[in-house]
Amino acid sequence: MTVGFALILRRIFSRTEVESKTGFGVHYPLMKVSFMRIVDRWAGIPLCFLLTWLRAVGLLFSRPKPWSPPRKILFLEISEMGSMVLALPLFRKTQELFPDAELYFCTFRHNRPAMDILGVIPESQVLTIEGKNLAGFVISTWRALRRLRKLRLDLVVDMELFARFTAALSLLSGARLRAGYFRFHNEGLYRGRLLTHPVAFNPHVHMAHNLLALIHAASREAKELPPQKFPLEKNNLSLPEHQIPETVLASLYSKLRRAGIDPRSGKRIILLNPNASDLIPLRRWPLENYVELARRLLDRSPDHLVVITGTAEERSRTEKLAQSIGSPRCFNLAGETSLPELLALYSVSHILVTNDSGPVHFSSLTDIHTVALFGPETPELYGPLGTNSRVLYAGYACSPCVSAFNHRRSPCTNNRCLQAISVEQVLEAVLSRLHGD
Repeated sequence: MTVGFALILRRIFSRTEVESKTGFGVHYPLMKVSFMRIVDRWAGIPLCFLLTWLRAVGLLFSRPKPWSPPRKILFLEISEMGSMVLALPLFRKTQELFPDAELYFCTFRHNRPAMDILGVIPESQVLTIEGKNLAGFVISTWRALRRLRKLRLDLVVDMELFARFTAALSLLSGARLRAGYFRFHNEGLYRGRLLTHPVAFNPHVHMAHNLLALIHAASREAKELPPQKFPLEKNNLSLPEHQIPETVLASLYSKLRRAGIDPRSGKRIILLNPNASDLIPLRRWPLENYVELARRLLDRSPDHLVVITGTAEERSRTEKLAQSIGSPRCFNLAGETSLPELLALYSVSHILVTNDSGPVHFSSLTDIHTVALFGPETPELYGPLGTNSRVLYAGYACSPCVSAFNHRRSPCTNNRCLQAISVEQVLEAVLSRLHGD
């Protein structure tokens, strides 16, 4: 029994993600996504239930305070970095509604580079929580909570989709206003009744609109449910272009030259991101399709270079892909660049072909053309906001099969919705973008 328990712990805390210098992973062992879901369910549900009753008792002995403009605002987003890019309109609207407010952000430590890239919140006001093991998670959460309570926050904006951890953290932070997603009459995930501004998540509009709804709801007293009764801001989702520092560009050029690539040669650099986070591995287009796509692009013109990107953990996988392509004009840069250097790589390359993952959104901060492959999730909700993106989506009857209401889990083990996107379709999309330059 002891040996069996040890094997379970080893599997839970095994090396599931390695910090690449891309910033899309971490170099220490992370708790597996499946284990975090288990903790969120079996510990999160009773915790949210208990806090709900404690809050109800507290309300019996206190008077509700009238709404007033928040002066200190915390944003909670712990899971995926791509969502931080989609939150840029949210940050912009918050600064517009509350220009004098101090903004804070809390996330997992391995997501910190994304916030540094976006530059919307001062570095000293970004709090991090460890995700490498359960002990580190508990200790860092306690430390973060102590700091949050000392800040005397006015408003917490919980950007997570029905995570119980952030719901509990919102209440325990001591903030008098708390905006987040609430299931209402949907068969969604239970998070208790801990919010002062419970927002209805709308799966029929883009995630950026859903994020904007959080701050709109919190900008006034919650007299009606749901509180986000306002027109969609369809013209307020634009993204600023990220300015690449000269030092970062110089560092990237040095690494490219060491790899045998001259970015000033006039050749067209085509980036392939065949990976996706461990959160939803179903989002991966078949590797053999990437092999065929790369070969056909390289055969099309001697001026085409193929560069594979990814995390350091994915290096062995991408190395096999590069070997299968078998061309001296194919280069594997997985794990070789920092996140700032990755954005610099986007800025000097011509096109990116990627699965639905973080690079879809970070590439939108540059002027690179992007071909994004969607299947288990819908681009109507998570499509890139950039104007240089083209989404390919087969639109199967079972797609999307992951959502906020099923903890983004699917019974599917055969992603035919992505396999239905042919190499010919992707090739045509890439060539049409290249010829449009």
